[in-house]
Amino acid sequence: QVRLVESGGGLVQPGGSLRLSCAASGFISNIKTMGWYRQAPGKERDLVAVITSGGVTNYADSVKGRFTISRDKNTVALQMSSLKPEDTAVYYCNAYGPANYWGKGTLVTVSS
Repeated sequence: QVRLVESGGGLVQPGGSLRLSCAASGFISNIKTMGWYRQAPGKERDLVAVITSGGVTNYADSVKGRFTISRDKNTVALQMSSLKPEDTAVYYCNAYGPANYWGKGTLVTVSS
């Protein structure tokens, strides 16, 4: 089992920045990729960004150039800049390898 704990969500004004962090514990030696997904009200959960154990990253088109994912051992972070109201969602940390694991989520609200 892998446990994921997110932190860093909150309220931010449009154009602002926010940093999310996720710490993994448990059987972390088999984790291959870690990443972030988000789910806005009434919508499906979508990929935001993922990073492999080798440092290869993949971003949703909507966040390219604004968000940066990074990983350090069992921690993955998401630096979010130039935030827009449409970035408002619950952000979930994900770890894969060989099973899929999810954190409980952290709410990010972008509003003036």
